[in-house]
Amino acid sequence: MKRRNVVVVALLLLAVGAWLGIDDPIFARVVVLGGTALILWLSEIVPPYVPTLVLMAAIPLWLGGVSPAYRLGPVLGWAADPVLALFFGGFALGAAASRHGIDVFVANQTLAASRHHRRRMLALVMVATAVLSMWMSNIAAAAMMLTALRPHLHQSARTEPFRRALLLGVAMAANLGGIATPIGTGPNGIAIASLESTMPITFLQWMSFAVPLMVAMLALAFVLIAWAHGVHGAFQPVAVSRAPLQGRARGLVGVFAVAVVAWLTEPLHGIPAPTVALLIAAVLFGGGWLGREDLGRIDWSTLLLIAGGLVLARLAAESGLVEALAGRVNWHGLSLPMRVTGFVVVSAVMGAVVSNTASAAMLIPLAFGLGLPHPIAILIAIGSAFGVPFAVSSPPNAMAYGEGGLTARDLLRVGLPIMLTGSLIVGLSGLAFLRWVGLP
Repeated sequence: MKRRNVVVVALLLLAVGAWLGIDDPIFARVVVLGGTALILWLSEIVPPYVPTLVLMAAIPLWLGGVSPAYRLGPVLGWAADPVLALFFGGFALGAAASRHGIDVFVANQTLAASRHHRRRMLALVMVATAVLSMWMSNIAAAAMMLTALRPHLHQSARTEPFRRALLLGVAMAANLGGIATPIGTGPNGIAIASLESTMPITFLQWMSFAVPLMVAMLALAFVLIAWAHGVHGAFQPVAVSRAPLQGRARGLVGVFAVAVVAWLTEPLHGIPAPTVALLIAAVLFGGGWLGREDLGRIDWSTLLLIAGGLVLARLAAESGLVEALAGRVNWHGLSLPMRVTGFVVVSAVMGAVVSNTASAAMLIPLAFGLGLPHPIAILIAIGSAFGVPFAVSSPPNAMAYGEGGLTARDLLRVGLPIMLTGSLIVGLSGLAFLRWVGLP
């Protein structure tokens, strides 16, 4: 109840401040609408899809009479971006993998391959979690791996260092794995949509930049965790199932392989990645891997959250608010690498304490308005994934913390170096690396 009262006060201050402090009535309305959505997202007093619905309804009601650009049809068009089709296909693959036990199979094979060696187990758990997080939501990847690890976690004391190391490994790997593919996390979708009209980016181009970065950051996280918790030696084995995949599951692996190959070879066949995603979803539902009841497994909440971010970004751009704000900022005293690094660091800091999708939706249009190179959208999206030093920074962090035994210091000791190192690497060298992979 206390949080709701704070939100009500914040909304009232936002409305009063906008009307009294902004002369342009259009800008004032846009600030109120956008600020309301951001406050609802950041406070989490309502589900994350609710601000999207508020935006879609309020923009036509409050601005539709000002210009046809703000009427319901165009506003729905802002949200109906092809990137949502891409994410829908990825979520369908994740739902099918969960239904047919492929995620559990991967987790159990990972544990069995560790051969009861602590460092090997930590490394394999982190790699498996990151790989799963590349293709399904980081929440699903973390939940699945924590479930597979639970027998081992429950037989250990809550303060046992190796237990805490495994929890940290799952959380950090789930966060970092999402940066590696366009469908890995919501900010990636915001970035891709923002670049669609100026410099479309393919699946392969994104991965050629993000996968090496993810591998390097995952290695850093492993070293930090192993050092902080003294991970070495053997551990008492825990029985895990090594049952092979059944026929339908094997067929699903084939469908997944076709999807990945089609996404990576887009420059050769010319079929856009979102179209491939829709075709794959049609195969999954039409081929019986998913049924009508599995529609509930699709992460509609995240899809609507991404749509809300797209609407917010377009609203700020269409109204001219971004250009007006950018015109008041004097960046001439800073070099381009410093400006880019500043945005990436801010994105990481905001990702550490608020919704990373909302952060990307705010920062990407602002960066464009300030005249920064458009590839910065990719760097801002990736930077938001580095905001991992707190239990509230991401759902995987909260899930690992909820298992018990982890302290705020454990997360900070690993998450803060990851945030600082990743932000500096991406900010200072990201544009040069993107040019090297073919993005101007």
